[in-house]
Amino acid sequence: MFKKLFGMKDTTEAPTEEVILAPLSGKITELSEVPDPTFSQKMMGDGLAIVPTEGEVVSPVDGEIIQFFHTKHAIGIRSLSGAEILIHVGLETVSMNGEGFEGHVREGDKVKAGDRLITFNLDLINEKASSTITPIVITNGEKVESLEKKLSDQALKGQTEMFHIKTKA
Repeated sequence: MFKKLFGMKDTTEAPTEEVILAPLSGKITELSEVPDPTFSQKMMGDGLAIVPTEGEVVSPVDGEIIQFFHTKHAIGIRSLSGAEILIHVGLETVSMNGEGFEGHVREGDKVKAGDRLITFNLDLINEKASSTITPIVITNGEKVESLEKKLSDQALKGQTEMFHIKTKA
C-alpha cells in the first residue's frame, strides 16, 4: 500500500534458487532409463523420471499451471523461479484419451507444493500404455544455470527432494 501511495517500486524479485520435490511416489531414475527417445535423449529438456508406486501426481513446487493436456496425462507448471516443469504420466498414455485420468486443477491455477494435480489408475496404464514411467523435465533449459539431480529408490510425493535448481536472473 505504501509503495503505491509514495511511488516506491516493488523490489520483490522471483527467487533464483529452488528445490523441486518429487511429484509422485516411487523410484527416481535417470531420463536415459526412459524407453522413449524424446525423453531419454533429452529432446524436451533435462530432468529425471519416476517409476510410480501409486496413482497420484502432486505439484513439485509453488507456481502456476501453464499447460494441462485435455487427455490429462501431462501437465506443465511454471515455478516461482521461472522453471517450466513438464510431468508426463507414463508413455503412450495420450492414446488412452483421458481414460483412467482425473484432473484436479486447470490452466492458470496457482498451486502450492504438495497440491493434488492428477489422479490416475496405475493398473489401467500398465494394461493400456507402454510404460508407467513418468518423465519430469525442465522444458526451458535456457533459463537454468544449474540443475542438481537427486536419485532415490523410495521417493515420497511432495516430500522427497528431486532437483535443486538455480535459474538465471
